[in-house]
Amino acid sequence: MAKYSVHQQPIETLLTWIKSGEIAIPEIQRPFVWKASKVRDLIDSLYQGYPVGYIITWRNPDVKLKNGELSAGRKVLIDGQQRVTALTAAIVGQRVLDTNYKQISIRIAFNPLTEKFDVLNKAYENSPEWINSINPIINDEISISKAIRTYLTANPDANEELVEARIENLKRIKSKQVGIIELDHALDIDTVTEIFIRINQKGVVLSNADFVMSKIAADEQHGGNRMRKLVDYFCRLIVDKDFNKHILDNDHGFYAHDYYKAISWMATGHDTLYVPNYIDFLRVAFTYQFSRGRFSDLVALLSGRNFETRTYEGEIAERSFQRLSAGLLDFVNRTNYQRFTMLVTSTGLINSKLISSKNSLNFSYALYLKLRKDGLPDAEIQHYVKRWLIMSLLIGRYSGSSESMIDEDIKQINEKGVATYLTHMEQAHLGAGFWEFRLVSDLETSGTNNNAYNVYLAAQCNGRAHAFLAKSMQTSALIEQRGDIHHLFPKKYLIKHNFAQKLYNQVANYVYTEQSTNLKIGTMAPADYIGKVREQIELGTFDICTLSTSQELLDNLSQNDIPSSFLQATHLDYEAFLTERRQLMASKIRVFYEHL
Repeated sequence: MAKYSVHQQPIETLLTWIKSGEIAIPEIQRPFVWKASKVRDLIDSLYQGYPVGYIITWRNPDVKLKNGELSAGRKVLIDGQQRVTALTAAIVGQRVLDTNYKQISIRIAFNPLTEKFDVLNKAYENSPEWINSINPIINDEISISKAIRTYLTANPDANEELVEARIENLKRIKSKQVGIIELDHALDIDTVTEIFIRINQKGVVLSNADFVMSKIAADEQHGGNRMRKLVDYFCRLIVDKDFNKHILDNDHGFYAHDYYKAISWMATGHDTLYVPNYIDFLRVAFTYQFSRGRFSDLVALLSGRNFETRTYEGEIAERSFQRLSAGLLDFVNRTNYQRFTMLVTSTGLINSKLISSKNSLNFSYALYLKLRKDGLPDAEIQHYVKRWLIMSLLIGRYSGSSESMIDEDIKQINEKGVATYLTHMEQAHLGAGFWEFRLVSDLETSGTNNNAYNVYLAAQCNGRAHAFLAKSMQTSALIEQRGDIHHLFPKKYLIKHNFAQKLYNQVANYVYTEQSTNLKIGTMAPADYIGKVREQIELGTFDICTLSTSQELLDNLSQNDIPSSFLQATHLDYEAFLTERRQLMASKIRVFYEHL
């Protein structure tokens, strides 16, 4: 079977296909990222007869309708969107969105005397030698004879034959050829991706989520084009509240739709803990609604794929779009979204920097939505979702083949129930060997973006532990205020005693404390500065810290999982201290998990 066909088509034909919808541009409402100078270079290449690369289309499969007839699939543009947008902007005069989502025009000027193209500016606009915009000529808005007469009137000394020849050549840009690679509709996504990567020499990654976005954006029959905006607009509103004005001013159709009503709350909402991109958004909605994890399955279902008969049916496509829409709406539902983020915060994961796996969050949200839909009591939902989130972070469940793991987990939960499958996962991954050996080993690291260490900090926040040597300041407050992590054995002290960076920067040597305390500690050995703390407690003075009793000091060390041997520790005790503290940190994580 031929995987694709390659052919040349005139620019005019390509633009006609796009105008008629035969080729769907999936990202037309996204910002145009090319610089105007790159549009100029593309037009110049066409004028000179140079090749301008290929665009890649993938024809949707033919769909069987209820009456038995076949409906021909549309071509979806999967590569070359920026190039095609540049052509429609320069030749047709279509306005594009800039990076601030403002509509702008890109006007390319042409000088017939020098055969130069450039982006229109004031100098060219005031110069008779420059034609201000090429698109009225190329796009038949004015006749070629009128264009030539107008130019010669403004430039009476110009060579008439030369001007005529060059404006005619400008007009012929629409007949210049562009290469089109059309991928066969029967290809699966993995094959399409492989072809894309091999053709695209820039090494651009094409994800299966991009196929989903292309698929829904190209669909008007089931409202996929609006669905695409729902995803894009919500993700944008989370980080850019001013974008709401763009919707109100420029997209009246979307503003009048129920989708806008569903997301409008985010225009004044605030969340920095869970900031999903379009892949996360689709992942949650799809996993929750379809109990599947592979985006390739979603593309197939939206195409109407019947996995049993291996045919494509219109009813399946219709149902799939309806289910995806329902999933997306449940995702953006204000109550769902805010309750979920509150649930995550209640575990102690109070800041996004403590969550290194976005897919752990995504799956946990999908699980939350599923359990709510299944009607489980709130207390049970919170218990299962919290445990799943922390468990998946601790074992790095989604750090490798995330789609395969998500697919397996949601199917097993569907089949066995969340209680049974969670117990199975705990027995398989969280046995005594994990708590006593693997977790301790995971804490033997100098990297702070480490699942084990981040969960330890969550346990600290969850238990409302006080910062090191602090009477009232909690660790959670310092994390929220982006406070600094300090060394229990001061860095300069360990360097003086010839400890390497990898050793003195171990996470077991890290602790959150107030900056004033850290400055007073300076480069002293633990035995020395703890000795001063004890002296101050006896004298009732508050220099290094505000602890006022010996019991408060012992309690503070316990809350920060610092062994009692630390009270008299010097550099000679450092490595033994690290070993002991890692074990204490692991024990805290275990107690924390078992009480979720």
